[in-house]
Amino acid sequence: MTDFELNALLLSIKIGLASTMFILIPGIFIAWILAKKNFFGKTIIDALVHLPLVIPPIGIGYILLVSFGNESLLGNFFYRNFGLNFSFSWIGAALACSIMSFPLLVRPIRVLIEAQDNQLEFAAKTLGSSNIKIFFTITLPLAYPGILAGFVLSFARSIGEFGATIAFVGNIPGETQTLPLALWLLIETSDNNTEIIRLGIISISLALSALLIATSIEKTFLKRLRNNN
Repeated sequence: MTDFELNALLLSIKIGLASTMFILIPGIFIAWILAKKNFFGKTIIDALVHLPLVIPPIGIGYILLVSFGNESLLGNFFYRNFGLNFSFSWIGAALACSIMSFPLLVRPIRVLIEAQDNQLEFAAKTLGSSNIKIFFTITLPLAYPGILAGFVLSFARSIGEFGATIAFVGNIPGETQTLPLALWLLIETSDNNTEIIRLGIISISLALSALLIATSIEKTFLKRLRNNN
């Protein structure tokens, strides 16, 4: 593996993990709200959560550029107060990946929470447990396969993100040049098909491995569920 390929691979893993960790807690919270609560505007929130799946990624990238660019109000605020520079940095790439992969994190967690037996929570309440205690001792442990599957799917989506990333942070070697961006650069500039194919295989292998792990988690949980029933 060349230095070019290794740098792109390591940066993709770094950004993928950072983006997924960033949205993990908000994702669990939103999934719990959508699964357990009924309120005015729930349909709108549900639609907003899944919006990145239908909006062109380049559009998300442009919105982020306008909202968090160096000349924007939010961009200046984070830079002056926290020293965070989103534009043309790996932090910005992680932010773009977080938004694009958020629906894939929320969905499996929500499904697992909705599938839980409400009688368990009802019994816990009759024994005097608070809602917070029920969440951490019943809801969250039972939802862990969905959390793991959502984490892996979100990571896989992050390492494959292209449109929002290149529109927001560009294609900077060693800073924002993940596997998809490195592959695009080779396609545009290189005459070496072997080099392009090899990087493509690396990208596919990493994404496929993540998807296989997520599928394995889902199958294991379903098998245990059938055995318990």
